[in-house]
This record gives sequence, C-alpha cells and structure tokens, in this order.
Amino acid sequence: MPLYSRRDALRLSTAALFGAAVAPSAWSQTPVKPVTPKLVAGVVTIYRRRSHTDVLLGKILEGWQQDGGPGPALKLAALYVDQFPDDDLARSTCQKYGVPLFETIEGAVTVGTNGIPVDGVISIGEHGDYPFNDLEQHLYPRRRFFQEITETFVKYNRVVPVFSDKHLGPQWEDGQWMYDRAKALNVPFMAGSSLPVGYRTHEIDVPMNCQIESIVGIGYSGWDVYAAHALDCYQCLAERRQGGERGVKWVQTLQGAAMWQAVDDGVVDAATLQAAYDVAPKAHDKGMRADAGAALFLFEYADGLRGAQFMLPSVRLTTVAVKLKGQPRPLATAFEERPDPSYPHFAFLLKAIEKMVHTGQPSYPVERTLLTSGILDRALRSHAQQGRRIETPELLIAYQPVDYPHAPKPDLLLPPV
Repeated sequence: MPLYSRRDALRLSTAALFGAAVAPSAWSQTPVKPVTPKLVAGVVTIYRRRSHTDVLLGKILEGWQQDGGPGPALKLAALYVDQFPDDDLARSTCQKYGVPLFETIEGAVTVGTNGIPVDGVISIGEHGDYPFNDLEQHLYPRRRFFQEITETFVKYNRVVPVFSDKHLGPQWEDGQWMYDRAKALNVPFMAGSSLPVGYRTHEIDVPMNCQIESIVGIGYSGWDVYAAHALDCYQCLAERRQGGERGVKWVQTLQGAAMWQAVDDGVVDAATLQAAYDVAPKAHDKGMRADAGAALFLFEYADGLRGAQFMLPSVRLTTVAVKLKGQPRPLATAFEERPDPSYPHFAFLLKAIEKMVHTGQPSYPVERTLLTSGILDRALRSHAQQGRRIETPELLIAYQPVDYPHAPKPDLLLPPV
C-alpha cells in the first residue's frame, strides 16, 4: 500500500513551498545587507566530532569555519538524533546553543508545535552503528528518515525543502522510492556529496553543452562509502556534455586481468586514464596495475558515451579526466578533501543547501545523485555476480544540468540568493 494518496499529493502540491525574497548575487563582491536566517530542522544518525553532522550543522551553529565567525543565513531550530555513542556531542551542543532535542523526527520537524515552523530539513544518514548487507552496502536509515519527514509534511499540510546527505538509498530501491516520494509531494529535494562543490587541485574548463570524447574517473577506499563521492564527482562533469543527461543503459564491474584488458583493447581510453592518474597523490610508485583489489565500474550512457570509474586503493584523492573534442590531450582535475579548518568543502555544500532553503529551488538536480546511486548499486551487484553485465533501463534518467560554481568561487560571507 502506498504511504501517500493521490489526495495527499494534490493537497500538498498547493502548499506554500518557497522562502521569502532573496538578496543580490552571492557570487558577487558587492556588499549587501544581511538576510534574515531561515529555520531548519536536523534529522541525523549521530552527532560526534568530525561526523557529517558536526561539519554541516556545526557550521550553522558556529560559523563557516566553526570558530564563532560568520556563518550561513540559517538557524538550527530543532534536532533529532538516532543514536548516542559514548563520544556523543548532541546533548552538550544542543544545551550550549539552546537547540531543542526531540525523541521523534516529527517532533524535530514541527519543533514540538502543531505545525511546521521550519523552512527546511537537513537529513544526515551517515555514520553510526548500522548493519551491512551482502553487497557491503552500509544500511543507513536515509529512506526511513525521509519517510518520516514527508509523513510529517502530509500530516501538517506543509512542504519545505529537504537535503539528504550523500547518495540516496544506499540500496537502489530505497533511493528510487525517496525520489518518487519527493516528486509526488512536490518536495524541493537535494542530495549528494560535498566534493563536487568543493576545492579542486587543478582548474579545468569543461564547458556546458560540450562534446566529450572520453571521460575517466579514479576513486579510492571502500566502494559503498567512497565510490559514492567518486561517481558524484565524475557525473558533475559528464553531465555537461552536449544534449544534457539521458541516463545509463548498462553497468559492469571488472577486476584483475579483465579490467586492464578493457584498457589495452581501447574500451577505456588509456590516455584519459593516465591523465586522471597523473594528478592523483599516491601511496606508492609501482603504478596503477600493481594495485591489489582495484576495480573498474564500466557503464554506457544512453547517448553512447562510455563511462569508466576506477577504484584504486593506492590513490589518495578522487580525480576525473575529460577528453574534449578538438583538444589535443585530456584535461584532469582532483577533488580535494581538506581537513582544516573544519572540513571547508562541507561549507560549500552547506552554501548550496542554504540557497535552496532560501529560494525553495534545488541548487542543482537531485537526478544526478539518483543516477550515481543507481550506478553504484548496480556495480556492487555486478561484482557480487562475478562481473556480469547488468542492463539498467531503470537508470535511463534524463535531466538538464546547471552551471553551479565550486569552491573557492562563492564568497561564503555573503548572504544567499
């Protein structure tokens, strides 16, 4: 039985969705007047030091650099926390900043009232003691969080924007359900990694509506946890090609001799792979083919472009290389993960969330994260099935990208637009 009815959807589609008037461009250098903060509720798995909760919600409470300085035009109105480990910061932080801590998600979204006084919800289903399935997917309660958030919207007849941290799901069925639920209830919805909007070690120009001849990404660490970041970085460049995004037809995971055979046979462009590898810091100098446990997520887009996402244990940053038509050699960039001050790439992710809460419009399409979540799920399933190619008609997800900036272009001290 569906969790919402046609009647619910029609009723909520006419609800007040958007924030108030907004300020001049956040990317300009022109001084502007302060903007009244919007209220947000936090729905999180845990709150401990350096968790995603800390480096996102902590910036609302303590400023962009979490040092008491200027921060976003947001105010944390309420918090729900699912687990309280020994190193919990939720209770002490809420007491310090006067943020009410609720035992239910409904309580946090309503701030204990008979309505929804907040202007947005930030859902962080990352970190904590949760099980893994047979595909080694960490079963964070992202769908449960979103379900209870949107049930509260239905109950109180108001919808506000929602950000869901990292990839959707992580199981495909859950991610697809979250996306469909948001569409049915007209919820302004964003998700995804902090890396596409963060710092890059090499600036490259991949114009919107360009012609891409080949594109190769390299990621590292655990597949479920870090391939999600790598695929988001990959897709934020791949989506800029001519005609926009139309989705992926099939996915296959290769390892060992089979993955390097794909390079030797030209299935993956060797020069583009090398360009991506050259800009990555590495744990050893033996070369990429010496990496035990390496893998290749191979896929094909609906327009025929071949997708190639490598996972190399010895690499220390996520990288992407792109060969554009008419250029002599591939362009390559690395997506940084700076730890100090207070993981600043998350400040740029929070900037995108802030903009959505103030405008009622996602800063970039959630379909990007839906697609990368699906690619990752199917890649893990292919691996579990000894590298079988999986046809993916469900991943023929079409959308138009937007030219959203990445760090350090936006001035974090200016209010949102």
